[in-house]
Amino acid sequence: MPARIDLEQRRKDVIEAGFRLLVAEGLSGLSLRKVAAESGLNIGSVRHYFDDHQNLLIAAATEVSDRMGKRLTRYSTDTLVGLEGAAAVDAFQALVEELLPIDEERRVESIVLMEFIVAARVNPIFRPVTEKMAADMRLVITDALSVLDVPDPAEEAERLVAVLGGLIVDSVTPHGSLGVERLRKTLRAHLCSILATAPVAVPTTD
Repeated sequence: MPARIDLEQRRKDVIEAGFRLLVAEGLSGLSLRKVAAESGLNIGSVRHYFDDHQNLLIAAATEVSDRMGKRLTRYSTDTLVGLEGAAAVDAFQALVEELLPIDEERRVESIVLMEFIVAARVNPIFRPVTEKMAADMRLVITDALSVLDVPDPAEEAERLVAVLGGLIVDSVTPHGSLGVERLRKTLRAHLCSILATAPVAVPTTD
């Protein structure tokens, strides 16, 4: 059992090294040789977990998808039942912010995700993972909006997903360099408009 745990941890360490390279250099920086150097392993050890460059890329894309999925599953839509006003906005914002780069861990995940979404435009090997992420996100948001009695939740979910995409791009690229405080305020204003609630202050994360 200890050997198995060590092997699993090493595989995670390799993927974490891949994430760091994706943040620093983009998708072009994710080679087996660079990942080996970043993780402190020899390239033969890396090949033990990933046969080739493509397998490493798919594993990294799958890992970020799984992480975001686990974040979303921490929130049950049952907790939204009967909420109104600021309480509804607070609870819904807590759920949605799991998808946004409001701390370093989520910032890394957002950058990695963006790299694969862009790559999927021309490389079909990434599409199953990115399409599943998009579908899962829409489903969770639509369900939450439905529980909150928002009219036409599927259509409203599409608008919110578009807003989230813009917030992420502006937060992690020079395109906008949106700070966390402004990101959360902008999201708050949109959620208040969805839930027909008067604007209320963003709760602190302390």
